[in-house]
Amino acid sequence: MPAAASAPIDTTDGDRLARRNVFVLATAQALAGATSTIFVATGGIAGAMLAPDKGLATLPLSLMVIGIWIGTLPVGALAKKYGRRFALEAGSAIGILAGLISSWAVLRGSFSLFLLGCFCAGIYGASYQSYRFAAADTASDAFRPKAVSWVLAGGVLAAVIGPQLIIVTKDLWQPYLFAATYLGQACLALAGGAVLIFVKIPRPAQAKDAAGGRPLSQIIRSPRFISAAICGAASYGLMNLVMTSAPLAMLACDHSVTDATLGLQWHVLAMFVPSFFTGNLIARFGIERIVVAGLALIFASAVVAILGITLWHFWTALVLLGVGWNFAFIGATAMVTQCYAPAERNKVQAFNDFLVFGSMAVSSFSSGQLLANFGWNAVNEVVFPTVLAAAGLLAWRALVERRRMPV
Repeated sequence: MPAAASAPIDTTDGDRLARRNVFVLATAQALAGATSTIFVATGGIAGAMLAPDKGLATLPLSLMVIGIWIGTLPVGALAKKYGRRFALEAGSAIGILAGLISSWAVLRGSFSLFLLGCFCAGIYGASYQSYRFAAADTASDAFRPKAVSWVLAGGVLAAVIGPQLIIVTKDLWQPYLFAATYLGQACLALAGGAVLIFVKIPRPAQAKDAAGGRPLSQIIRSPRFISAAICGAASYGLMNLVMTSAPLAMLACDHSVTDATLGLQWHVLAMFVPSFFTGNLIARFGIERIVVAGLALIFASAVVAILGITLWHFWTALVLLGVGWNFAFIGATAMVTQCYAPAERNKVQAFNDFLVFGSMAVSSFSSGQLLANFGWNAVNEVVFPTVLAAAGLLAWRALVERRRMPV
């Protein structure tokens, strides 16, 4: 194997390469991440138009999240066998298919085709959700939280690109609402795939990969991994639970499609703008405090949502939810990167995302059912016990690690 692939990453050289990869991956994130915004903002509305039963309106979003969930393990396997860039480019190809299929589904009025398009969008999501780990692969320990944070900062542009694409294209192909929007999403996936040509991530030595490091069962039993995975799953699951229902709840409260779309735009901006400084906050205050702060903000978002149904109640709750997700999820991701050696990274990263996006699959399907049967308040009430449980796990891990320290 080449020395670059088998030798440990030097701090200076590694951070230079990591900074280059961060720039490339953040750009790709801006293009690819718009897919999530587009499908979340339109999926429930298009689902309500196409579904035979209005109770199935959020099923397309559930299929998208299931796609993310199922896609995490194949993305990790492809990265291990063929390299990280191959796995990411394969994801971009499926992202293009997602837009083409979804546009065709709207033109045909086919709910089943739309479900397939959303599922492909989810597979694509599994790929671009791994951009954060791809940035960490070539970073030193000190730079790793910043690398993760800065790649996610690409979502700031995604938060603008996605909603504006919807607003500009939603009525271009009359009378087929969103048909042109999904074609635009396919073009964004194509552009994102072109950007990924410039990413450079050396593969770990084959000898180490063959052994695979420690058994996965040993790694995932550690208190640090357990708390990191649960906090990541809780933050992403709760964010998805509330975000999925929000557009439909806003429409039910007599707000417009444009109001709902702009609310999602503010939410996604809140998810990613803090990424410019979250890594620095982690370096200053520690991972655990930032995760706790994020969970507290998610808790506060549910309180605001329950207090009223005006436009400002919805938008404020969505902004708080976005910032809370950013702190909790980036912190949890940084914690996961402390749990494995280089030869173990693909299997641990894939398993972590399998858990995280599994929680999203459950929350996405539950969101529509909760909203339809019990209302907007019930959706937000789920936040309280989940946040408290995740915070309790962090406290448990801190107690376990303190007992292990020599006196």
